[in-house]
Amino acid sequence: MGNAATSQKGGKLESMEEFLAKAKEDFLKKWESPSQNTASLDQFDRIKTLGTGSFGRVMLVKLKETGNHYAMKIVDKQQDNSNLYMVKEYIAGGEMFSHLRQIGRFSEPHAQFYAAQIVLTFEYLHSLDLIYRNLKPENLLIDQQGYILVADFGFAKRVKDVTWTLCGTSEYLAPEIILSKAYNKAVDWWTLGIFIYEMVAGYPPFFADQIMKLYEKIVSGKFQFPAYFSFDLRDLLRNLLQVDLTKRFGNLKNGVNDIKNHKWFATTDWIAVYQRKVEAPFIPKCNGPGDTSNFNDCEEEEIRVSSTETCTKEFAEF
Repeated sequence: MGNAATSQKGGKLESMEEFLAKAKEDFLKKWESPSQNTASLDQFDRIKTLGTGSFGRVMLVKLKETGNHYAMKIVDKQQDNSNLYMVKEYIAGGEMFSHLRQIGRFSEPHAQFYAAQIVLTFEYLHSLDLIYRNLKPENLLIDQQGYILVADFGFAKRVKDVTWTLCGTSEYLAPEIILSKAYNKAVDWWTLGIFIYEMVAGYPPFFADQIMKLYEKIVSGKFQFPAYFSFDLRDLLRNLLQVDLTKRFGNLKNGVNDIKNHKWFATTDWIAVYQRKVEAPFIPKCNGPGDTSNFNDCEEEEIRVSSTETCTKEFAEF
């Protein structure tokens, strides 16, 4: 469907270009005049840790005033005596990573459903000059309708041209990042290829016990397909996991349309996916708004606050 795609919104037929233009206008207003925080930590009851990482932890919290549940990301800044708290919508369906590991691997139609949503997400983000840089099943949540939401924008960056920052998850790093070259939005399309492969195979295309061997494999661009991968899937992955940037899908003259018009997505109704009208292949079980059964149990810890402050001047405005 590509650029000819239209959607029905508010009774008015609009093209994808019109939608993206309006979305960018709305984004820039928020970017240039961010809303001011009016919440305080003592307004929330902390209930349970949903996940932990090198950054800190994510907890299920409840706003005392309304009883509504949220996910609170608590980031240890490691430079002063406070943490950074981000309160977000709570998605009770859990991480895609957990469901993928439980099932083993997804069928191609199942993977297409999720991949299509990521394609639309990247199309939107890239229209705003945002590079996501951290696609992986751990960063995707499944809601109660079976659709996915991108959860972690910690590595996202607004880039007009190119950037050089080394960041991302090792198995998902694009060759140009490993080689310390300037890179652009094309790194996201590489991660899409890794993501689709991992969904259908149950493991990523590049893996090794030692990090340098992993990087060597990625830079070489050589990988193998399981026998059950379809011809169309193999063709799409060869074009996404393309070391040569002048040949990588998403980075060519037709942009995202090379991906959206590929045969592997031949049965995908892009607008129906955007409007959430496609029946999801999997609906997570959920027993209410505060249910945590789709998340693994984590060890609980008190939130640590240092008694000394080492970067007072740097964080004076926070």
